[in-house]
Amino acid sequence: MMSELSDIAKQALMQPQESMLETIVKKNNLFIGIPKETSFQENRIILTPLSVALLVNNGHEVLIESGAGQAANFSDREYSDQGAKIIYDVKEVFKADIIIKVAPPTLDEIALMKTGQVLFSALQMSSMKVEFLKALMKKKVTALSFEYLRDEGNVLSVVRAMSEIVGATSVLIAAEYLSNVFEGKGLMLGGITGVPPTEIVILGAGTVGEYAARTSIALGAEVKVFDSSVYKLRRLQNNIGSRVFTSVIQPIVLQKALRSCDVAIGAIRAQHGFSPCIVSETTVSKMKPNSVVIDVSIDQGGCFETSHVTNHTTPTFRKYDVIHYCVPNIASRVARTATYALTNIFTPILLDIGEKGGIMNVIWENPGVRCAIYLYQGQLTNTDLADRFNIPHKDLDLLIVSNR
Repeated sequence: MMSELSDIAKQALMQPQESMLETIVKKNNLFIGIPKETSFQENRIILTPLSVALLVNNGHEVLIESGAGQAANFSDREYSDQGAKIIYDVKEVFKADIIIKVAPPTLDEIALMKTGQVLFSALQMSSMKVEFLKALMKKKVTALSFEYLRDEGNVLSVVRAMSEIVGATSVLIAAEYLSNVFEGKGLMLGGITGVPPTEIVILGAGTVGEYAARTSIALGAEVKVFDSSVYKLRRLQNNIGSRVFTSVIQPIVLQKALRSCDVAIGAIRAQHGFSPCIVSETTVSKMKPNSVVIDVSIDQGGCFETSHVTNHTTPTFRKYDVIHYCVPNIASRVARTATYALTNIFTPILLDIGEKGGIMNVIWENPGVRCAIYLYQGQLTNTDLADRFNIPHKDLDLLIVSNR
């Protein structure tokens, strides 16, 4: 019965837009709050000063907690000059109708939220606790997750943008740790005339792997990419436009490549749960001394058996004389670039919410935003969360149709 109702709701969502033209949409002036990030080493902020100016010029009000942009090198003065109101009491920021931040709010921050607020933030499924979810449900919050947000091309827009940054940055990090400055091999990543190039093995042919390969090739390194999907490997080659070495994950071939490489980048992502651990401790122990492992998948458990989580303050450790870099939040290392990427995604959405008269109309009309909603007025709509915490969920299509 529920399946039939859901089908009817989806059919309603696909009705011709002409039927909606009779309704006059009243533009809303948004009240947006951006608190300072409290999560450990989270340096990003969602909006740049120029994006704030765009919102303010369209009649919206933006409150920013003092120092919220400092880690990304945006000063309070820059935001104030563009029309933002700088707030020194975080409680005042949480009085806004829309709260937008990078990391999920803490329980203390949820306690400051008011009933019926709209929340834009990351979900971070792997570390999420049921208490967090229930606290948001109690506040009847409508919550949008960065990880599920899709663009017009049905691409996970935030995930894609951060993956591009992480892929390129991981190679630049490897270059640092190959140098003498960090007690590495003393190699220049890439190569020069007459000197053999450094060898880089990339595990995973997704967006992170693609941009790691692009950067490595641009620097002159010899690249080998492994993935269990031939489709992803073919797509990577087509996107790069180069006949880079690719292989499905075969233990003997992979072990041989890892033993001879200078850098190994683990970028295999799991759709749900943890990344597969495909490089054993024995294989790591046979890698070259002072070689570098960058485990990008560490936030999902890691691809290397020897990996454990590190941070930006103490980013590396050595095991079997192999340098391991296992920081889960690499994008915060280049927080200003990441902020520009985020603001390009969220500023148009916020403007759209204002133009269309509220979040409900945007959810109705924009399937990419609809995909990102995991709580609607306090009701759980995400099946992954429902299955994980054994909490009943409701079909979002039915909810928004019933509210039209």
